[in-house]
Amino acid sequence: MKLVSRLKENWKFLMGWGLLLGSLSLVVMSFFALPIPRALWWLTGSLAAVGFAHYTFSQNLVVYVIKRILEAVFVIFVIASMTFLLLRVIPGGPFDTEKALPPEVIANIAAKYNLDAPLHRQYSDYMLGLLRGDLGESYKFLGRNVAQIVGEALPVSLQLGVYSLILAFMIGIPAGLFAASRHNSFADNATMILAISGVALPSFLIAPILIIVFAFWLNWFEVALWLGPEYYILPVVVLGTSPAAIIARLTRSSVLEVIRSDYIRTAKAKGLSHQVVLYKHVLKNSLIPVLTFSGPLVAGVLSGSFVVEQIFAIPGLGRHMVQSVTNRDYPLILGTTLVFSVMLVLANLVVDILYAYFDPRIKLS
Repeated sequence: MKLVSRLKENWKFLMGWGLLLGSLSLVVMSFFALPIPRALWWLTGSLAAVGFAHYTFSQNLVVYVIKRILEAVFVIFVIASMTFLLLRVIPGGPFDTEKALPPEVIANIAAKYNLDAPLHRQYSDYMLGLLRGDLGESYKFLGRNVAQIVGEALPVSLQLGVYSLILAFMIGIPAGLFAASRHNSFADNATMILAISGVALPSFLIAPILIIVFAFWLNWFEVALWLGPEYYILPVVVLGTSPAAIIARLTRSSVLEVIRSDYIRTAKAKGLSHQVVLYKHVLKNSLIPVLTFSGPLVAGVLSGSFVVEQIFAIPGLGRHMVQSVTNRDYPLILGTTLVFSVMLVLANLVVDILYAYFDPRIKLS
């Protein structure tokens, strides 16, 4: 009975640790290309869903979440409509070539892909298909549905994004905290110089340098493709460098602002150690700016970097996005744009909901 009562009291604590361990297990097993049991996916997903539902109800965020979901649906609708119309307005077509095709061939192609129908008919057909989950058939990958292409490429981009995101937060937050705790010292200045360099140096410059040094000179890692851990490290470092530098600068400035607050001086006056004040009181309240930046950061990094995927020949969604624009592949452009838009909207929604946890003074209704 004591055990049952204790579990009831600590179920949120146990659920949080279960979700953390499950997520870490998924990331580690995925990184080392180990088979992931389906039960682990279900367990982690169930814990995340239950935790999200409990948090939403306990913080009185139900109305807010419903409102934001409806806003997100409207935003996705507007993005899909604007992208569809812009593709039709821009001069040129998906089947324009240097060598002109015979008129009868052009007519047959237009009839096959419904391009000969009036614009309003094309738009209504596409939106109705979108409601059914049908993203259409690619113009360049013959016989392949856009949903299939996205389904194959998206997991690769998500892997690259998740690993890079973890690296960015693991480096950025401790580096910013370290620099702020040694304000105006040599360590602080050196850390910020590195952070500014990480922000200033573009990925297309960092990537070739790392490839030359670690792949060709030292022969430590493989480049190109996405076949195992030895292929992951260089792209992850390149993609995670700039976000880590930005997070470090944001964390440092926020910590320096919070550490001068009255309640921090009160905590120090009570005799709490510097480490307890820094890690227990200062850090949590310093993460609001980092959290605000995390919305677009998560969406951008999770979707993968177009440049990084191109340089390392990673078969992710970013590369398909670039190729689809070059090929004027209307369905694939629309499909990839919608996926990136959904990621951005969801990331911003989660960030807004987490505000109430990191700062109880923020109440959403």
